[in-house]
Amino acid sequence: MFEPFAMEPDDNEQEFLPFISLDEEDDAKAATDAVPADMPVLPLKNTVLFPGVMLPITIGREKSIKAVQRANEMKDKLIAVFAQKDADADDPTATDLYSIGTVAKIVKLLRMPDGTTTAILQGSRRVELLQMTSDTPYLQGNVREVSYVAAEDDMEYEAFISTIRDKARAIIELSPNIPNEANVMLRNISSSSFLLNFIASNMNLKMPQKQAILTEHNLAAKANMVLLHVDAELQLLELKDQIENRVRNDIEKQQRDYFLNQQLKTIQEELGQSPQEADLARLEERAATKNWPEAAQKTFEKELNKLRRINPQAPDYAILFTYLELLVDLPWNEFTKDNFDLKKVKKVLDTEHYGLDDIKDRILEHLAVLKLKGDMKAPILCLVGPPGVGKTSLGKSIATALNRKFARMSLGGLHDESEIRGHRKTYIGAMPGRILQLLKKSGAGNPVFILDEIDKVGQSFRGDPSSALLEVLDPEQNTTFYDNYLDMEYDLSKVLFIATANSLGSIQPALLDRMEIIELSGYSIEEKVEIARQHLIPEQRVAHGLKLKDVSLSPEVIAHLIDRYTRESGVRNLDRRIAGVMRNTAKKVAMKEAYTPEIAIPILKDILGPERFQSDTFEQTDLPGVAIGLAWTSVGGDILYIEASLSKGKGHLTLTGNLGEVMKESATTALSYLRSHSDLIGLSADSLDEFDVHIHIPEGGIPKDGPSAGITMLTALASAFTRRNIKPHLAMTGEITLRGKVLPVGGIKEKILAAKRAGITDIVLCKDNQRDIERINAEYITGVSFHYVSTMQQVLDIALTPA
Repeated sequence: MFEPFAMEPDDNEQEFLPFISLDEEDDAKAATDAVPADMPVLPLKNTVLFPGVMLPITIGREKSIKAVQRANEMKDKLIAVFAQKDADADDPTATDLYSIGTVAKIVKLLRMPDGTTTAILQGSRRVELLQMTSDTPYLQGNVREVSYVAAEDDMEYEAFISTIRDKARAIIELSPNIPNEANVMLRNISSSSFLLNFIASNMNLKMPQKQAILTEHNLAAKANMVLLHVDAELQLLELKDQIENRVRNDIEKQQRDYFLNQQLKTIQEELGQSPQEADLARLEERAATKNWPEAAQKTFEKELNKLRRINPQAPDYAILFTYLELLVDLPWNEFTKDNFDLKKVKKVLDTEHYGLDDIKDRILEHLAVLKLKGDMKAPILCLVGPPGVGKTSLGKSIATALNRKFARMSLGGLHDESEIRGHRKTYIGAMPGRILQLLKKSGAGNPVFILDEIDKVGQSFRGDPSSALLEVLDPEQNTTFYDNYLDMEYDLSKVLFIATANSLGSIQPALLDRMEIIELSGYSIEEKVEIARQHLIPEQRVAHGLKLKDVSLSPEVIAHLIDRYTRESGVRNLDRRIAGVMRNTAKKVAMKEAYTPEIAIPILKDILGPERFQSDTFEQTDLPGVAIGLAWTSVGGDILYIEASLSKGKGHLTLTGNLGEVMKESATTALSYLRSHSDLIGLSADSLDEFDVHIHIPEGGIPKDGPSAGITMLTALASAFTRRNIKPHLAMTGEITLRGKVLPVGGIKEKILAAKRAGITDIVLCKDNQRDIERINAEYITGVSFHYVSTMQQVLDIALTPA
């Protein structure tokens, strides 16, 4: 900061003295005196002495004390003063000092009570240190005077000086700790060079910056350097002044508002119109209409009486008032009336969702019991299925069908237990859990409550939300659900909780045990066509501002769109592709282009680009050792070719095709079974050991795993060893044991539909999977024959052609 009355001292200086400038006559007289060629040298640690200024220095180093004492004994009392480059150097040499310094006269030398020496130095002229002639008992050096170079343009130089003087005055006016007398000092300084030294010495600059100003020989350049620093200092002070004024105005406004609020409060109290009392009265009125449990009523009355005794300005007042608002906002024993017209409910569910018969039947069963009995604990349903099959939207449809409120809570990535149970209300920023927040928002105690993505709940040091959900989702416990913020029990038994998940593997077993699992498998092409025709196309047509006559898609076009442009279990991507068709049509309608409203299959390539997927079709092969398996994927079913080949060797088994551990175990089991039951295929065990076996599943870039390929691998191996072909258009799925038993597998619906799309006419399944076939709509599997087996011998009899 610019401080004309406070100098930057040496490290050892203990107090500040007033800054004193040279008199004009003294300055002129000093300029005529010759500078001695050899004189004592005084190094300064943290300051620079300028010509024409007086500076008090406290001296502590022994050599410096002796140098000052020696100079004081001389007639002219002159000493050469140079700034140190490194302030930490305790015994500086010539290389540690700047080459340009100042000749100073010792005005006074004082011995202080603490043993140190204080010298008052008066700067005179600039000098250059040529060499150090002695370093004991004090520093002594050879110096010569350095003169300034006059400015080439006098008018420009005078403009510099005038601008510096004006800005210095502005700095003095903006600095509250600089007395106004400093302005008088500036006016009395007539020497331009001394003005520059005076201002540079008193500015809050780092020592290298001050030394650079002292070293500059050209007066115009020196004035320019000083002006830059003065201008930066002035801008900083102006900004600081603006900030202080803004803060001062804010404080004054706060004080004014406080004063007015206190006056208003006093007036309202005189009139009996306290706003706090009005708020409390409204709470009491709402509480009087609540049909809440006795415990909640007692808590409300207790906390309300406590609130009346608290000063409204106290922080606790707002906390307690917010708590009481929650109490009256929660739907205690407030329920919407269920729609018991089961036929109407079924119609709503059928209208909004195609298929999904299991979940619809489950909802109708629940409503039937409620209608007959009048009361029933709500079940905890968990809809499990791949993305896009309509789990969340089904919850909205259920709420509409039951005439209930709807609430949805996303659990994806949730890792804080307090999101479920809330914070204790004594904490800063405390809130109730999201369960109660959503119930409060719904305004009913029996909404349809969707817990979305329950399989993606996280866990961290803040607790385990899955464990907190145990109480929420247990019909035997959620009648007394405890929220930390509410600090009392709340009945959730009337809430119809519906959880959704993509898989069950990551759900905590204890949590899984409390829910009724309903699996939503992927849709068949036939189902997707109906969903698109009944729901997706009409919705997208309206969303894009089109009319019925503007665009139409036939079932064949929709099926082609599904088969070649989407590969998923649900219909989310199908909806996007239909939206693409609608956007293309909307552009043509808006631009009044000629087009055909009936979308044809060839046109799809122009609208959506090249086909993204190729249809899986059966490829006939006459080579033995090639069998067709059925696989389940996250986007539906698929057919899988399994190839087995033999080569002379010692019975080694090689597996390729990016197989997982389960499929590798199935291959090993199949080979072991054949070796131990070689008589089934008419070969000896020894002959099997004479061949190395290689099993390969094409598309090695795709990971494959699962327990469904056991019988397919064994059939391929048997075909390879016996050189008997496998019957055409035949596929199979199932797992085997070392005893030759065929075990049931999952994903049957997706696998069967994939097989039919590929042109498979015969399918071999475990006998226990017959129940899964019976659940598939008969019209989806027409033309497909099923062979149910329980042993591997039956599989080989069906699959292999006669020898």
